[in-house]
Amino acid sequence: MKQFSIDGHTMAYQDIGSGPVVIFGHSYLWDSKMWAPQIEVLSQHYRCIVPDLWSHGESESAPASMRNLTNYAEHILALMDELEVESFSIVGLSVGGMWGAELTALAPSRVKSLVMMDTFVGLEPEVMHTKYFAMLDTITQVRAVPKPILEAVVPMFFAQDAKNTTPKLVDEFATQLSKVQGEQAVEIARIGRMVFGRRDLCDEIEKFALPTLIAVGAEDKPRPVLESYLMQDLVSGSELMVIPAAGHISNLEQPELVTNKLVEFLAQHA
Repeated sequence: MKQFSIDGHTMAYQDIGSGPVVIFGHSYLWDSKMWAPQIEVLSQHYRCIVPDLWSHGESESAPASMRNLTNYAEHILALMDELEVESFSIVGLSVGGMWGAELTALAPSRVKSLVMMDTFVGLEPEVMHTKYFAMLDTITQVRAVPKPILEAVVPMFFAQDAKNTTPKLVDEFATQLSKVQGEQAVEIARIGRMVFGRRDLCDEIEKFALPTLIAVGAEDKPRPVLESYLMQDLVSGSELMVIPAAGHISNLEQPELVTNKLVEFLAQHA
């Protein structure tokens, strides 16, 4: 992992391979390692830059100045400036897709193509907003992820039958989440409020004029397929892929299928 500093806080990131630059954004509650199957293949042809979101992986907590995902997009743009990377493609899943869209709106001339997976850039539906914020408040208060929240959250990330089809993936995620405690739990909840309290970007993505792939697991619970259809309607010329037998972490539930699609898309547009 390499390091980059903003406002005295250190962001960790992977920088692997050479060629056209592709930035990868991981899901909330995961880290840059979730892209391992895709990076293994794509780094043979591309320079893959994979940051750990603030408070995730090896990145420190977010600077106090960070209030929202627009600010985070600014941080990634500052990283690109530091690395003297002028143009790049973005592959983002979940919050990675949200800040990927923010970055595209922020610097449209620098983004060559955009992949938004298992994400939605509109407002969080009110019922889920209330539910998530209650969970985040509890995590902040107890400075940990209590068992009832753990049991509610873990299945949300995977396809219905994941306990049988990808048991190791589910168990490793549950174990990792159960270890979150203390100040890290408080800071992860702070990031969660930015994710689930995000602004509505639907008007912005209507202006996008770049190659865009929207992909979603057919069994994604937090980000239902319907949301991806809505985004496809908004982004002129965008392509939609529904990934069978996959939930929210579709790139790890169907790694070969997703990798092959990214190879095909980036070969044309990166």
